[in-house]
Amino acid sequence: MREMTKGANVGLADLSDDAGTVIASLSWSSTAGDGDADVSVLLLDAGGKVRGDADFFYYNNPSAADGSVHLLGKTPTDGGSEDRISLDLTAVPEDVERLVVAASRYGGSRFGDLDDLRMTVADRSGEVLLGFSIGDASVESAFIFGELYRRGTEWKYRAVGQGYETGLAGLATDFGIDVDDEGENEAADAIADPGDGGGAATAVGSAGAAQPLPAVPAQPGPKTAAAEEQPAAPAPKRPRARTAKKKVTLPAVATKSLAENDSWRAARLFPASNLKSDKEREVRATSVLLSVMAQVPEFGRRLTAAFGAPAGRMQTFTEVSLPHGETPKRPDGVIRVERAGKLWTALVETKTNGNALRSEQVQNYMDIAARRGYEAVITLSNDVALEGSPLVEVKTDGRRKHKVALWHLSWAEVAHQAQMLIRHEGVGNAAHAWLLQELLHYLQHENSGCHGFQNMGPSWVPVRNGIDEETLSQGDPRAVEVVESWERLIRQVCLRIGGELGQKALPVQRTQRGTTALSRRAAHADRLCEEGRLAAELRVDGSPGTITIVADLRTGKLRTSVEIPVPEGAYPLTSAKRLMRQLAEAPADLHVETLVEGQSGPRGTLERLRPEPGDVLPRDGSRITGFRLSLFKSMGATRGNAETGFIRSVDNAVDRFHSHVIAHLAQAERRTRRTPSPEPESAPVPAPAGA
Repeated sequence: MREMTKGANVGLADLSDDAGTVIASLSWSSTAGDGDADVSVLLLDAGGKVRGDADFFYYNNPSAADGSVHLLGKTPTDGGSEDRISLDLTAVPEDVERLVVAASRYGGSRFGDLDDLRMTVADRSGEVLLGFSIGDASVESAFIFGELYRRGTEWKYRAVGQGYETGLAGLATDFGIDVDDEGENEAADAIADPGDGGGAATAVGSAGAAQPLPAVPAQPGPKTAAAEEQPAAPAPKRPRARTAKKKVTLPAVATKSLAENDSWRAARLFPASNLKSDKEREVRATSVLLSVMAQVPEFGRRLTAAFGAPAGRMQTFTEVSLPHGETPKRPDGVIRVERAGKLWTALVETKTNGNALRSEQVQNYMDIAARRGYEAVITLSNDVALEGSPLVEVKTDGRRKHKVALWHLSWAEVAHQAQMLIRHEGVGNAAHAWLLQELLHYLQHENSGCHGFQNMGPSWVPVRNGIDEETLSQGDPRAVEVVESWERLIRQVCLRIGGELGQKALPVQRTQRGTTALSRRAAHADRLCEEGRLAAELRVDGSPGTITIVADLRTGKLRTSVEIPVPEGAYPLTSAKRLMRQLAEAPADLHVETLVEGQSGPRGTLERLRPEPGDVLPRDGSRITGFRLSLFKSMGATRGNAETGFIRSVDNAVDRFHSHVIAHLAQAERRTRRTPSPEPESAPVPAPAGA
């Protein structure tokens, strides 16, 4: 790997023979676990400007129609997250000279609050070619991490590291995106993130479709360029894009059935009720998935772009026989993508119903792929891959010039991507939406075997028994296995809730700098042995705070909670009454706990506190810093995903908390921003002397 310094450049062809498609990754970490940023890509012409609004890609406009740019989304890392972007350089239009890769923060956050700002570029096999770290971030709310640019027929990378105090709007303005402060329509403004209450700005390019952008704060521009001082302006909002071409999504509420009674079952394109064996499930699941990938370009591209595949004509095959020694091997599937006369190929190995991948089998496919010039082997199972804990161990022959990448995909990730497309982002036509809906119905059928992670593993029962009997000691490897299963479960919960809401949902990792995945899990396992609890935090876009999940194995209770801060200088009783109004439709058994300068204060159920909000205030007048809202639920006893299982109980607890607490808080917050706040209660007036 080539380590870059600020301002340095290098030709991609000098680092890899296969750099036509690359994966750019932007990463950062936060010891507090609450750091986040959004990546963006701008395509620039020879004049250093975008050709129109279609050349600006960010989280609400994630991919180019020609496949040259595809934002792949975030994946959690130790202490932070990594945002990946697939760049098919062979598909970049000839009049585009540069691709600028940037990231921005919002809500007053700055990059100086994050650690380990870094950009890497990998070829399609997954081998990292170069890395660039930014160590001088401070007050900037947007950063250009790097750019890829043409020099004749060659593509080169330049490490930029230029920051903007004016955020994404200032960066966009520099590259020819016009910013209009006159405001966006009311509906778009209503769903924008919390800001100053002003109108959302719009970017207007040559395509003519308005895209809301943050109003440009009149602060000094990029650190490396002089800017004329202007009056202060509101803090930036996150952009909300509207695409020029309408996409098809399915309605959230199903149409009324024409069946005579509820026992009738609708005809399905992919029936699952007659599957009897694991082999039948694997064959059917592979065929169903690969056929839909080939017929729905948006979906096929969404899954393969993460593996370095170009955007092109896709064909898929199942049960292919390939020679290997004396006995031919039959991988479950083959994917072939053609673009501009070049072919990208991958072997697919599928497992369903909780069956584990076998190292020997995957090793055989890696060897076959290397000999036949395939680019990748893709494994697909219910398991969720974790950093530092590979699902299968394979050996790579370093003497071979041709490199084969090994990638893993969870059935939960497949369902997540299908749901994001048909419920939130949209596809090209109604037939594609229907195909994806049929795929999703098949994956969710109880007999398909494609339900995602659904077993806490063989160590779950012994660890629970050891905690109950107080015989579990620190350093027990079974506790580490349970922690790994817990982490897989939380990642799957994030995938599921993110797909349902159409929002980014990520697990939060609070770790010290330099901590590895293995050491972090070992520390969590020791705490599990000592305290008998598993804990995790989720960050969901649009939520008023971080959602905490605690599974207490000693009491058999699940606790889901969120902490709501109190505005500085707010009157305590006003804050308590406002909270009761926001929770008017929340469950009566919701626990409300006052946080007094970081410590626990008065507490009670919502049922008791609604008539008397003042009961939640400390009697000694201590300063309130916030409120903790919690719901409790009994957790399942078994290790699996049965109705009485632990995994099902965690899913249900998170669903109930988000729909009955978080959603009401978010709605109340939006209503508050649109209406004036009530007058606060007057501060107590001291009685006159002698009264």
